[in-house]
Amino acid sequence: MIGAIILGIVAGFAGRLIMPGRDKMGLIATVALGLAGAVVGWLIFTGLLGIGDTDVFDLGGLVSAIIGVLIILGGFRLIRAQRR
Repeated sequence: MIGAIILGIVAGFAGRLIMPGRDKMGLIATVALGLAGAVVGWLIFTGLLGIGDTDVFDLGGLVSAIIGVLIILGGFRLIRAQRR
């Protein structure tokens, strides 16, 4: 569980640094974003593409977790832009 939280923190902050723009999020929201990104990345790489390992939350899946964070942030920003 601690490893999953650490992965969520690292992936959430890394994804927010990579994607330009400001998102008003606290630490808990960033961790949740990172954990959700890890699940999305795992589903894409392991489930759809068949590459990677079967552990959802491990440091080896950090790259896929960051990609998942970027996908979620991009989708969130698209939805928010359409509302305006």
